[in-house]
Amino acid sequence: MEVINTLGRRKTSVARVYLTKGKGNVTVNKRDYKEFFPVAVLQSKIVQPFALTDTVGQYDVKVNVSGGGINGQVEAIRLGISRALVEVDAEFKPMLKEEGLMTRDPRMVERKKPGQPKARKKFQFSKR
Repeated sequence: MEVINTLGRRKTSVARVYLTKGKGNVTVNKRDYKEFFPVAVLQSKIVQPFALTDTVGQYDVKVNVSGGGINGQVEAIRLGISRALVEVDAEFKPMLKEEGLMTRDPRMVERKKPGQPKARKKFQFSKR
């Protein structure tokens, strides 16, 4: 098995994921994922696809992630890892799909419109 290259996106975050056989090391932007994402909830989201497919400690992951906030970045990484695992073994797909890990979340920030302070908020209306 060579390097499997996949892409994960969420909001404005883009994660390029490189999966190889290994000991379970996850590197995000050349740093350990536990150092890059110090919050336990975010760390569990990264490991979630491996836990569901019983492949914890079997693959090394290198990730280049950019854009967005930390939660969007973690979810982009999670989608990329899930897609890579499906390329390794197609039998993982139903498990991951059932948990919603194979779906690209299409929700994006709505654009700001002219003549308004934000996307939906309006300036105060004066009748007189």
